[in-house]
Amino acid sequence: MQAPTSPELLARLVSFDTTSRLSNLPLIDFVEDYLAGYGIESRRVMDETGTKANLWATIGPDGPGGIILSGHTDVVPVDGQTWASDPFTLTERDGQLYGRGACDMKGFLASTLAAVPAMAGASLARPIHIAFSYDEEVGCLGVARLIDWLQKEAATPAYCIVGEPTLMEVVIGHKGKRSMHVTVRGLSCHSSLAPHGVNAVDYAAMMAVKLREIGARLAAEGPFDAAYDVPHSTAHTGVLIGGTALNIVPDLARLDCEFRVLPGVDADRLVEEFVGYAKNELEPQMHAISQDTGIDIDVFAGFPALDTPPDAEVTTLVRRFAGSNGDGKVAFGTEGGRFSETLGVPTIVCGPGSIEQAHKPDEFVARDQLTRCDTFLGRVVDWARAPG
Repeated sequence: MQAPTSPELLARLVSFDTTSRLSNLPLIDFVEDYLAGYGIESRRVMDETGTKANLWATIGPDGPGGIILSGHTDVVPVDGQTWASDPFTLTERDGQLYGRGACDMKGFLASTLAAVPAMAGASLARPIHIAFSYDEEVGCLGVARLIDWLQKEAATPAYCIVGEPTLMEVVIGHKGKRSMHVTVRGLSCHSSLAPHGVNAVDYAAMMAVKLREIGARLAAEGPFDAAYDVPHSTAHTGVLIGGTALNIVPDLARLDCEFRVLPGVDADRLVEEFVGYAKNELEPQMHAISQDTGIDIDVFAGFPALDTPPDAEVTTLVRRFAGSNGDGKVAFGTEGGRFSETLGVPTIVCGPGSIEQAHKPDEFVARDQLTRCDTFLGRVVDWARAPG
């Protein structure tokens, strides 16, 4: 039987609606069965609900070393987007393959699976590990469980490639992130008696202004890295919600916000500064009117920055796979920081497609990008064949 191509496998993967709020198990079932068809055993590392799973498989010899090919199975929602074709049916137009996740990042998963027959048929001297995760799009959550399992159960690989879309360019760095939910509990009253209440929207707005002040300081004082499109760390408010009517002092408001930091910048210290402002400056004002008020801050997601040296062995190796002499850094985050910082595995980001297409309606990956990724992974297999 002829092995499936990467576009054929991409069509199958796109057909699974793996939006992060849904289970990814149907896709995992498919991948598990596909690998088993080539005699490859895999291991599931489940989430706490039993409705999502990471998948880990090793091809080649047991033991340390080798390389991880890592990618996430979840995608962002299509809600509210207008598509020219069904987002869960891969559609080709002018050499571009359209579908949710085609770029971010089922294209890399498809090329990895398309390389499996070559991996399985080779006499590998070094292992190739396949790591497919869940819930990357909501904070790189799933891979943390996989890494916990790897630290306890598996030998440490030598290198990792995370196949996020980089147009097959070698990426050695990205920013870290901390994502926060802020809930402000005020005291309601009639707006004519506003000083007798605690306006939750006012205090949420002050939290947003504080975040902006921290961001302005980071922009002015650095540190800086010109290799990034935005060469400094940033602070951002994405959601501010509160209030029900003009004549009611609101007793509840919500703020969703984040820090994105350069490698070497302590994101947790920025969070501590933000929390300290709430606890030491704002809450005393609120408590002077009512002890039942307050500000709750939940750091619900985050990931470390990636900072792989340009002269690292993994950088040189992946440049060879990619047929490139250069490298770069990107503003968006990946699971690479977790593999590098938590697992201690030198990591590079390199995959098909452009991040400019990710998360948009009519998301696509160009067919020639998949071809480049197939060639790249063929070189990975050749490297894994070579002894020593």
